[in-house]
Amino acid sequence: MNPSLFDMIMRLRGKGISDNNVLRAMESVPRASFVSSEHIDMAYHDKSLPIGCGQSLSPPWIIAAMTQALEISSDHKLLEIGTGSGYHAALLAQICKRVYSTERYQSLADQAEQTVRAAGIYNVVMRHSDGLKGWRGQAPFDRIIVTAGLSSAPGTLFGQLAPNGRLVAVVEGCLTIYDKADEDISTRKVFPASLPLSEAGLAKAL
Repeated sequence: MNPSLFDMIMRLRGKGISDNNVLRAMESVPRASFVSSEHIDMAYHDKSLPIGCGQSLSPPWIIAAMTQALEISSDHKLLEIGTGSGYHAALLAQICKRVYSTERYQSLADQAEQTVRAAGIYNVVMRHSDGLKGWRGQAPFDRIIVTAGLSSAPGTLFGQLAPNGRLVAVVEGCLTIYDKADEDISTRKVFPASLPLSEAGLAKAL
């Protein structure tokens, strides 16, 4: 194993990431492939890295923590809001049946698709769209993850959750889990976390 990757995995274990499916996914997907050449030496550091369009790749720990909170099964169909570099979608694809991922920046969506395909991952479907509206044509989803911060609960997305579905997002500075039982949504705040705030709509450029 790449020494930098090994160090990242050990840090994640030390911070409470215990889901072996999550750890195996992070071992198998080369994070360095999803960052620019100028940032490859920092690919496995626990820090966010710029990926273009003013966006960033989140630190490994917050990615791992959000993925662990999803409690994904191999038969799950998952919606990711915010493709970014495609790294998180590639990780999720190692654990569940199919990932649908939306990105508001066309150039990021195009680059992410190329990178994910180059990694030999084919159970990810991406599109350029306003992710905060979800993906009604493919709903319902067993799991939904929002990879940018939110200022309020993502009520629009609750209707796209399958029965017993789960949505994970950082809302008002806290990693939050929403579980659906029948038509009721229960909320559980897990711990303080920070992500750049999401923006609605499609980007006017890029």
